[in-house]
Amino acid sequence: MAMEESNGNCCCFCVGQRVLSLASNSSERGTVKYVGAVQGYEGVWVGVEWDSGQGRHNGRVNGIQYFCTQDQLPSGSLVRPNKLSAGVSLLDALSSRYKATLSQSEEDDMYVTTQRRMRVAVELVGKNQVAEHQAHLEMLTVATLAYTGVCSAGAQGEIRLSAPNITDLDLTGNLIPEWQEVGRICEELPALKLLDLSSSRIAITMRDGLPVLSNLTTLVLNHCAMRWKHVEVLNGCLPKIEELSLCGNKLQKTTTTSQPFVGGFESLRLLNLEDNLFDNWNEIVKLSQLQSLQQLYLSGNCLQQLWYPDSSSSTADHHHKDTEFKPFAALRCLLLAGNKISEWSSVDALDQFPALEEVRLSQNPLTDSGNGVAPRYMLIAHLGKITSLNGSQVKPRERRDAEIRYVRHVLSTMQRKDMEEIMKSHPRFEHLQVLHDVPMDLGGGSTGKTSTMASSLISVSIVCVAATIGERAPITKKLPSSTTIGRLKVVCEALFKLRAARQQLFFKDQDAPLPVALVDDMESLADLGFVANTTIIVDEVHD
Repeated sequence: MAMEESNGNCCCFCVGQRVLSLASNSSERGTVKYVGAVQGYEGVWVGVEWDSGQGRHNGRVNGIQYFCTQDQLPSGSLVRPNKLSAGVSLLDALSSRYKATLSQSEEDDMYVTTQRRMRVAVELVGKNQVAEHQAHLEMLTVATLAYTGVCSAGAQGEIRLSAPNITDLDLTGNLIPEWQEVGRICEELPALKLLDLSSSRIAITMRDGLPVLSNLTTLVLNHCAMRWKHVEVLNGCLPKIEELSLCGNKLQKTTTTSQPFVGGFESLRLLNLEDNLFDNWNEIVKLSQLQSLQQLYLSGNCLQQLWYPDSSSSTADHHHKDTEFKPFAALRCLLLAGNKISEWSSVDALDQFPALEEVRLSQNPLTDSGNGVAPRYMLIAHLGKITSLNGSQVKPRERRDAEIRYVRHVLSTMQRKDMEEIMKSHPRFEHLQVLHDVPMDLGGGSTGKTSTMASSLISVSIVCVAATIGERAPITKKLPSSTTIGRLKVVCEALFKLRAARQQLFFKDQDAPLPVALVDDMESLADLGFVANTTIIVDEVHD
């Protein structure tokens, strides 16, 4: 795509303008910080702060400060005007992207090489039909113009006349300089619902008032160096916004005013704050009064703990006394993968969210598959209302088996502790024990009665999949609940002639996505909460 260039001695750039480098093998984008002379050199120079941060200096050259970069980082350069482009209009980019046809030389370059080193031309099936459809911009509804140098909406009315039906527009990595230009684009595209402005640097100021984007329902501002003060400014400009994405903006706080809660955003259903720097749950609690919020994405942050702010908390005292305080009233999906959560109290707090159905907790210290602290069945038992965990559906049978297994695990590991202490660490234990009618005494054979012995036996189906043994039919054994994993390996050695030291055992739950490795030889079947008809898989350790 051809982009306008400036003469080396005559500069049309201005401070604050977004530019694209025309250097070979470069797609660098930046913001003009200085235009003028440089001591010791002839002609006009343009000082640019590059988005990538890969510059030569902080604006200071030979002892003279021509401009300042953010945080005085070496992200600036002085460039000749003819090495920069100011970009193109939206219509020019659309025409270049969707009306352009391949030249004969480009088509000749499209081939594959056979085993006999012969070139076979590649024929794009349906190419002509697709090209014909795309050439009619008035029929276009979804447009992708990432990194195409778009800097403006163009002349008034030209986009509205040429492509009035666009509903989804991707402008990732372009050169739009300020929010007023975003307003012009939305005004020119009355059907626009989704706008992606990721990897942009758009100035958001109130000097002339910001345009209201009444048609947008989805806005993506990932990796835009946003601060929450910018989000607050945009709040009143997005009356119908339903989905807002702010990933990768290094956000740490959610309010900058004296108000204790984030207000407005009355239609907001989904807020994506992944890959930021939130480390304090208090900042997330400030979002709890967004009454339409159903999905909150917080994966990839630095949160260490969380709690549910009930109506008696100090946070609620700041709310209007005549309004019922119900935090996160509509929240049904909360993604917390890749944080630093390490305490069970945070998991138990999730069970207090009134509408929560879907949770992600993978890649946290508590759920790290390497340490086995929080296996899937224990998470399911702690979270009584969820129907999806870590992207996998929790079916009724899996929930029932997980809860029974959990109760048995608690009973076997906390026999010497009183009920009050158990309830403190396991708030759902009493309810689950009664619900599933699990006897408080798991039996240890101390009475010597046959019925007690029978009740302590667990039916286990053992399946060997070791490559050196070959396919074997499953073998069912009734084992005491006190049987350890180490002892179970001895049983498997007798059954399959595979040395215990060479065995790797797994527990297979019918509704669980993957088998769970049994790594602690000292744990018993009761410790693990196994119930009747448990399936154990025997595999071979590979060198």
